[in-house]
Amino acid sequence: MTHQTVGHPPGLPDDPRAHVTEPTPSCPVEITLEALRGRWTTLVIRELLQGERTYTDLRQALPALSDKVLSDRLAHLARSNVVHRERHPGWPPRTHYTLTPQGHRLAPVLQALWDWASDNHQPPNPPHRTDQRT
Repeated sequence: MTHQTVGHPPGLPDDPRAHVTEPTPSCPVEITLEALRGRWTTLVIRELLQGERTYTDLRQALPALSDKVLSDRLAHLARSNVVHRERHPGWPPRTHYTLTPQGHRLAPVLQALWDWASDNHQPPNPPHRTDQRT
């Protein structure tokens, strides 16, 4: 089987979805970016790459993350088929989160994003203020 990029410049697959003139919801890159959208999302995924976690585990691992944002990110990741949510009976009931097989496939994507920025870019400089008051 020939790789889909053979005969094409790197990063340009031979796929009809790649030959569009504007972003479309069916584009695999757009789907991936949508799954990763939102501040903190990649850190939640990073924690889940280490294995099953409870909500409390995630809160302890990411103490600056608010309950509202964590709940939102977990719900978004579940809708995106990245995270599986399983509620266990008991008192109090426990909810466990794990990555789906699709979620585990994001590990090399996150690594590639890390490598790209680490190898090629410096952190952005803060904006320069021109209206300085004395």
